[in-house]
Amino acid sequence: MPKQTSYARLPTSAVEDWTRILGREFIQTDSEQLGAAETATFGTQQRIAAILRPGTLADVQACLRAANRYGTPVYPISSGKNWGYGSRVPPADGCVLLDLSRLNRIVDFSEELGFVTVEPGVTQRQLYEFLKQRNSRLWMDATGSSPECSLIGNAMERGFGHTPYGDHAAQVCGLQVVLADGEVIETGSASFAGSLAAAAHRWGVGPSLDGLFSQSNLGVVTRMTVWLMPEPEAFAAFFFRVEDPHGLPALIDSLRELRMREVLRSSIHIGNDYKVLGGLQQYPWNETNGQTPLGPETMAHSRKDLSFGYWNASGGLYGTPALVTEAKRMLRKALNGQRGKLKFLSPRTLLLAKRFAGPFRMLTGWDMRRTVELVEPVLGLMRGVPTEQTLGSSYWRKRGPASAHTDPDRDRCGLLWYAPVSAAEGAQVERLTSIATDTLLRSGFEPMISLTMLTPRNVYCVVSITYDRDVAGEDEKAMACYEELSARCMENGYYPYRLGIQGMGHVPRSDAYGGLLRRLKNAADPNRVIAPGRYED
Repeated sequence: MPKQTSYARLPTSAVEDWTRILGREFIQTDSEQLGAAETATFGTQQRIAAILRPGTLADVQACLRAANRYGTPVYPISSGKNWGYGSRVPPADGCVLLDLSRLNRIVDFSEELGFVTVEPGVTQRQLYEFLKQRNSRLWMDATGSSPECSLIGNAMERGFGHTPYGDHAAQVCGLQVVLADGEVIETGSASFAGSLAAAAHRWGVGPSLDGLFSQSNLGVVTRMTVWLMPEPEAFAAFFFRVEDPHGLPALIDSLRELRMREVLRSSIHIGNDYKVLGGLQQYPWNETNGQTPLGPETMAHSRKDLSFGYWNASGGLYGTPALVTEAKRMLRKALNGQRGKLKFLSPRTLLLAKRFAGPFRMLTGWDMRRTVELVEPVLGLMRGVPTEQTLGSSYWRKRGPASAHTDPDRDRCGLLWYAPVSAAEGAQVERLTSIATDTLLRSGFEPMISLTMLTPRNVYCVVSITYDRDVAGEDEKAMACYEELSARCMENGYYPYRLGIQGMGHVPRSDAYGGLLRRLKNAADPNRVIAPGRYED
């Protein structure tokens, strides 16, 4: 049965205005379309009143002016693939979706300065194909999410990737933003008419406004410049398998030292055994006789059979051949004495390993036949190639195989992400992962944990609560687990770097900080029509 929607509560004059602005084909009101937009990878109750699909900056301005006239809240989305955090569902009930996917132009590009200026509908796939068609020597930085995800959407959520440009919010400038009253502002050097440095210089003069529009509801970002990485002369990936169940702290401390000294320059990703197994296959229902969660004996068997460790680190080495060779030497030295196996891989050696799997195993001790399906897309991500492979892990607990065209919302995959931050100190990171592991196992879920050393000083942790929404009671059970995990992490000093709609308003702030945010919202959006409830108390 389709959900009952809030469309009937919209003023008729508002619908008429939006229809006049956009045309009938770009305003969606039927129950099937609204029901799909109201569906996330966990239980939601919010209803969407309509979906507006502007195609130009002027359309966005006019839609927001109409929203102000009628007091109707709008919730902007780019591609709407915010899986694990709410997908397309707004935090508040009765919003109209402002779907920006038709704004999909690549506005400007410079091979020499290494930048591209895009609209919110531009996806990872679109940019990758754009660069490939031009035989560009520039690499984008790709997230591990879908190739159809928006570049602007991810950067404005402070998402991350895999290369030295992995901190996405740190690699953008020149935002074009539509305020609630329809006024357009540009940030940084782009705020000066005729500026020749608009795509190259973030700050401009005076207070910087860029940060006000990331993880906020103060305006709608309709354009942004993204900096791209020059293709390095040499590239190799490293993989380290931790074979000591208590080896994570030493690994974190060793990698931090190499990051601090800029021996390692890129984001470093570390997944626990559950995370790696979820990337390779679905839940082993036959081996476990349908029992959940996956127990230690089964995990021990999987680690041995599939050749992965308790923790599994990967990262890229970039630079000249001499620099990459030296980085390998220093990495070997730093990890020497830790129980584990260090391997290096380049695109060329991967090709040889796939072609000559037997001899490669004899020479290196690495059975690539079992892990190539996981390693190959990771190697691509380190070189700016988006992949759909990682999305398959959202089908972990589903009884049937993943669809050919994966859609976790449509296929009722259960997925909740909680994303706390730790300082890059081994003992702190171990404490955080222990809290997550204990909470999820006691709640009946596998603790799929990924760690990203995004900078030399911090580690982002993403905990996946993965389940099957078709199993009665699992939505409620998963949300209770999420809430316990969130509370325990914050009680111990581990606060999130990013929130989904399930966590909005639950992160305590100081009175002064929260008060300033409210004053800014009241000034920029007095009628509170843009994304009410998004990152605000």
